[in-house]
Amino acid sequence: MLYWNIFLAFLIPGILGYGGGPASIPLIENEVVQRYEWMTVQEFSEVLALGNSLPGPIATKMSGYIGYEVGGIPGAIVGVFATVAPSLILMIFLLGILYKYKDSPKVKRLTLYVRPVIAILLGLMAWRFFAESYEGIGIWQSAFLIVASYLLMERFKVHPAFVILGTLVYGGFVL
Repeated sequence: MLYWNIFLAFLIPGILGYGGGPASIPLIENEVVQRYEWMTVQEFSEVLALGNSLPGPIATKMSGYIGYEVGGIPGAIVGVFATVAPSLILMIFLLGILYKYKDSPKVKRLTLYVRPVIAILLGLMAWRFFAESYEGIGIWQSAFLIVASYLLMERFKVHPAFVILGTLVYGGFVL
Protein backbone atom coordinates (compact mmCIF):
# COMPACT_ATOMS: atom_id res chain seq x y z
CA MET A 1 0.00 0.00 0.00
CA LEU A 2 2.90 2.35 0.72
CA TYR A 3 4.22 2.12 -2.84
CA TRP A 4 0.74 2.68 -4.23
CA ASN A 5 0.50 5.86 -2.13
CA ILE A 6 3.93 7.00 -3.37
CA PHE A 7 2.78 6.32 -6.91
CA LEU A 8 -0.43 8.35 -6.47
CA ALA A 9 1.36 11.15 -4.63
CA PHE A 10 3.53 11.83 -7.67
CA LEU A 11 1.22 10.72 -10.48
CA ILE A 12 -1.49 13.24 -9.61
CA PRO A 13 0.87 16.25 -9.71
CA GLY A 14 2.37 14.83 -12.90
CA ILE A 15 -1.05 14.82 -14.53
CA LEU A 16 -2.37 18.09 -13.11
CA GLY A 17 0.89 20.06 -13.00
CA TYR A 18 0.65 21.59 -16.45
CA GLY A 19 3.73 23.68 -17.04
CA GLY A 20 6.43 21.32 -15.82
CA GLY A 21 8.16 20.87 -12.49
CA PRO A 22 7.74 24.37 -11.03
CA ALA A 23 4.00 24.23 -11.68
CA SER A 24 3.70 20.88 -9.93
CA ILE A 25 5.68 21.78 -6.79
CA PRO A 26 2.63 23.07 -4.88
CA LEU A 27 0.74 19.92 -5.88
CA ILE A 28 3.58 17.71 -4.68
CA GLU A 29 3.73 19.70 -1.45
CA ASN A 30 0.03 19.17 -0.93
CA GLU A 31 0.35 15.41 -1.40
CA VAL A 32 3.54 14.94 0.64
CA VAL A 33 2.88 17.36 3.50
CA GLN A 34 -0.90 17.67 3.76
CA ARG A 35 -2.35 14.42 2.49
CA TYR A 36 0.16 11.73 3.46
CA GLU A 37 2.09 13.71 6.12
CA TRP A 38 5.42 12.16 5.13
CA MET A 39 7.21 15.47 5.75
CA THR A 40 6.76 18.75 7.53
CA VAL A 41 6.67 22.03 5.65
CA GLN A 42 10.24 22.72 6.84
CA GLU A 43 11.51 19.35 5.58
CA PHE A 44 9.75 19.84 2.25
CA SER A 45 11.29 23.29 1.85
CA GLU A 46 14.73 21.78 2.47
CA VAL A 47 14.07 19.10 -0.18
CA LEU A 48 12.92 21.83 -2.55
CA ALA A 49 16.10 23.84 -1.91
CA LEU A 50 18.23 20.74 -2.46
CA GLY A 51 16.34 19.94 -5.67
CA ASN A 52 16.81 23.48 -6.97
CA SER A 53 20.54 23.32 -6.35
CA LEU A 54 21.03 20.22 -8.54
CA PRO A 55 20.82 20.08 -12.34
CA GLY A 56 17.85 18.47 -14.03
CA PRO A 57 14.07 18.50 -13.70
CA ILE A 58 12.97 19.50 -10.21
CA ALA A 59 9.92 17.23 -9.99
CA THR A 60 11.87 14.06 -10.76
CA LYS A 61 14.62 14.93 -8.27
CA MET A 62 12.06 15.61 -5.56
CA SER A 63 10.06 12.48 -6.31
CA GLY A 64 13.19 10.35 -6.23
CA TYR A 65 14.37 11.81 -2.94
CA ILE A 66 11.00 11.75 -1.21
CA GLY A 67 10.24 8.28 -2.55
CA TYR A 68 13.58 7.09 -1.18
CA GLU A 69 12.95 8.70 2.21
CA VAL A 70 9.52 7.08 2.47
CA GLY A 71 10.07 3.70 0.82
CA GLY A 72 13.77 3.16 0.18
CA ILE A 73 15.12 2.37 -3.28
CA PRO A 74 11.84 0.84 -4.51
CA GLY A 75 10.05 3.99 -3.31
CA ALA A 76 12.46 6.17 -5.28
CA ILE A 77 11.89 4.10 -8.41
CA VAL A 78 8.11 4.26 -7.98
CA GLY A 79 8.21 8.01 -7.30
CA VAL A 80 10.31 8.82 -10.35
CA PHE A 81 8.24 6.53 -12.58
CA ALA A 82 5.01 8.12 -11.35
CA THR A 83 6.41 11.56 -12.12
CA VAL A 84 7.42 10.74 -15.69
CA ALA A 85 4.56 8.30 -16.45
CA PRO A 86 2.01 10.89 -17.69
CA SER A 87 4.48 12.39 -20.17
CA LEU A 88 5.76 8.97 -21.15
CA ILE A 89 2.30 7.59 -21.85
CA LEU A 90 1.27 10.68 -23.79
CA MET A 91 4.46 10.60 -25.88
CA ILE A 92 3.97 6.91 -26.72
CA PHE A 93 0.37 7.62 -27.71
CA LEU A 94 1.30 10.62 -29.85
CA LEU A 95 4.21 8.81 -31.47
CA GLY A 96 1.82 5.96 -32.32
CA ILE A 97 -0.48 8.41 -34.08
CA LEU A 98 2.46 10.07 -35.82
CA TYR A 99 3.81 6.71 -36.98
CA LYS A 100 0.37 5.69 -38.25
CA TYR A 101 0.13 8.81 -40.41
CA LYS A 102 3.83 9.17 -41.27
CA ASP A 103 3.14 8.94 -45.01
CA SER A 104 0.45 11.60 -44.92
CA PRO A 105 1.32 14.75 -46.89
CA LYS A 106 0.24 16.89 -43.92
CA VAL A 107 2.61 15.10 -41.55
CA LYS A 108 5.46 15.35 -44.05
CA ARG A 109 4.78 19.07 -44.47
CA LEU A 110 4.69 19.49 -40.68
CA THR A 111 8.08 17.80 -40.44
CA LEU A 112 9.45 20.15 -43.08
CA TYR A 113 8.26 23.13 -41.01
CA VAL A 114 9.56 21.81 -37.69
CA ARG A 115 13.12 20.98 -38.78
CA PRO A 116 14.18 24.57 -39.58
CA VAL A 117 12.66 25.80 -36.33
CA ILE A 118 14.66 23.23 -34.36
CA ALA A 119 17.80 24.20 -36.27
CA ILE A 120 17.25 27.87 -35.46
CA LEU A 121 16.62 27.13 -31.78
CA LEU A 122 19.80 25.04 -31.60
CA GLY A 123 21.72 27.81 -33.33
CA LEU A 124 20.41 30.41 -30.88
CA MET A 125 21.33 28.18 -27.97
CA ALA A 126 24.86 27.74 -29.36
CA TRP A 127 25.16 31.50 -29.87
CA ARG A 128 24.10 32.17 -26.26
CA PHE A 129 26.64 29.63 -25.02
CA PHE A 130 29.35 31.33 -27.09
CA ALA A 131 28.34 34.79 -25.87
CA GLU A 132 28.47 33.66 -22.23
CA SER A 133 31.81 31.97 -22.82
CA TYR A 134 33.19 35.05 -24.55
CA GLU A 135 32.13 37.29 -21.67
CA GLY A 136 33.35 34.87 -19.01
CA ILE A 137 36.71 33.63 -20.30
CA GLY A 138 37.54 35.76 -23.33
CA ILE A 139 37.72 35.22 -27.05
CA TRP A 140 41.00 33.25 -27.16
CA GLN A 141 40.03 30.68 -24.54
CA SER A 142 36.57 30.32 -26.12
CA ALA A 143 38.04 29.89 -29.60
CA PHE A 144 40.55 27.34 -28.32
CA LEU A 145 37.83 25.27 -26.64
CA ILE A 146 35.58 25.44 -29.72
CA VAL A 147 38.33 24.40 -32.13
CA ALA A 148 39.67 21.69 -29.82
CA SER A 149 36.18 20.28 -29.23
CA TYR A 150 35.43 20.28 -32.95
CA LEU A 151 38.68 18.53 -33.83
CA LEU A 152 38.33 15.95 -31.08
CA MET A 153 34.75 15.03 -31.99
CA GLU A 154 34.84 15.34 -35.78
CA ARG A 155 38.39 14.42 -36.74
CA PHE A 156 39.38 12.03 -33.96
CA LYS A 157 35.88 10.68 -33.16
CA VAL A 158 36.21 11.18 -29.41
CA HIS A 159 32.93 10.67 -27.59
CA PRO A 160 31.29 14.01 -26.57
CA ALA A 161 31.19 12.95 -22.91
CA PHE A 162 35.00 12.76 -22.86
CA VAL A 163 35.26 16.13 -24.60
CA ILE A 164 32.97 17.68 -21.98
CA LEU A 165 34.99 16.06 -19.21
CA GLY A 166 38.19 17.39 -20.79
CA THR A 167 36.82 20.94 -21.00
CA LEU A 168 35.77 20.73 -17.35
CA VAL A 169 39.27 19.64 -16.35
CA TYR A 170 40.78 22.35 -18.54
CA GLY A 171 38.50 24.95 -16.98
CA GLY A 172 39.29 23.75 -13.49
CA PHE A 173 43.06 23.90 -13.90
CA VAL A 174 43.65 26.63 -16.47
CA LEU A 175 40.79 29.01 -15.93
